[in-house]
Amino acid sequence: MVERYVSDNGLRVVYEPIEHVRSVAIGIWVHTGSRYETAETRGMAHFIEHMLFKGTKTRSAQQIAEEFDAVGGQVNAMTSKEYTCFYAKVMDTHAEKALDILADMFFNSVFDPDEMEKEKQVIYEEMSMYEDEPDDLALEMLSEAVYQDHSLAAPILGTRASVASFTRDGVIAYMNDQYHAGNVVISISGHVGDDIVEAAQDRFSPLASGFGNTSLLAPHFIPGQAVRQKETEQAHICLGYEGVSLQNEQMYAMVLLNNAVGGSMSSRLFQEIRENRGLAYSVFSFNAAYQDTGMFTVYAGARHDQLDEVYAASMDILDNVSAKGLTEKEWQNGKEQLKGNLMLGLESTSSRMNRNGKNELLLNKHRSLDEVISRIDEVTMSDIQLTAAAVFSSEHASAVVSETGELPGKISHYSARPLPK
Repeated sequence: MVERYVSDNGLRVVYEPIEHVRSVAIGIWVHTGSRYETAETRGMAHFIEHMLFKGTKTRSAQQIAEEFDAVGGQVNAMTSKEYTCFYAKVMDTHAEKALDILADMFFNSVFDPDEMEKEKQVIYEEMSMYEDEPDDLALEMLSEAVYQDHSLAAPILGTRASVASFTRDGVIAYMNDQYHAGNVVISISGHVGDDIVEAAQDRFSPLASGFGNTSLLAPHFIPGQAVRQKETEQAHICLGYEGVSLQNEQMYAMVLLNNAVGGSMSSRLFQEIRENRGLAYSVFSFNAAYQDTGMFTVYAGARHDQLDEVYAASMDILDNVSAKGLTEKEWQNGKEQLKGNLMLGLESTSSRMNRNGKNELLLNKHRSLDEVISRIDEVTMSDIQLTAAAVFSSEHASAVVSETGELPGKISHYSARPLPK
């Protein structure tokens, strides 16, 4: 069972003891990401994520790495559009040590100007890496085509110009604005006593009070189009539809819909486009859910001369699902697969820490396993068909990276078509 504690300064600690394991996962979740940045601070959350590993007042970057290696632990971080997380996984005997190091990184990073300049070069290389990955590039272009002037369109890494402008004073000002108790959740899962909660509250008691990032400017879904001409072995295409948000009651229906469309090896996209026609190695779908919106995305990579066929086949699959829904087999198998994935995830302390941290940070609630399974079981075939019709009835956005830099020839026809009866 997840236990929740709120400190006097507003810091939230969510704690899930697990008796049958020997590991502990600790995550420091901050409700900030590229969505909360301006043109001037674009990429700042990601830059800070890097810099917290570059040395504190008492530990060098090498010492941080060595201390975790010395206990067989793992430490890492991630930045998304709506949150940043710094996390560690260690043996239960080293839980408090891991918490001490994470707190040291959080509060005492020095942001040395010389190290900042070095890390900017690292991030430029990270940007170049994504430019060299046409599938990632296409997905980024799709977000830009859909959200345009909204901050959800902005790249998490920022731009070379914005990152180049970062100063030590600017980094500290951003942290003062975003890294306060109202925006922070500490999630702990594993074989550890509840004294770890008191330790976490003690280490993070210096956090200033503040209100969480709850006021959001909702984006409009724009069925935009984006193309990039690039020398590639394959053409890469992404199709985007307005999906459902984290808060939407249709979320479970959407998860089951996605599983049948392109979220698994038995899905329609995988079976038809890869297995039956041999048109693509990688083809899948997913729903990116944010606090107030979502985007359902279909991706495929194929030979340039087969892009039209891949596009037409994908649209036929989406049309069929929106008109007829799922088969009973897809509906039942999807439920069992979703419940199985949920149960398997419970065997990992990292998975539980992630689930609890995100639920607290973005939803402010925790459902028990029985409640989640009940919600899955309650989804009807009609629920899924209604969700499919709602999602796929609107005009879609498109992004293509290819040698020609052109959209598939049939895209205008499908964009303007009525749904089949």
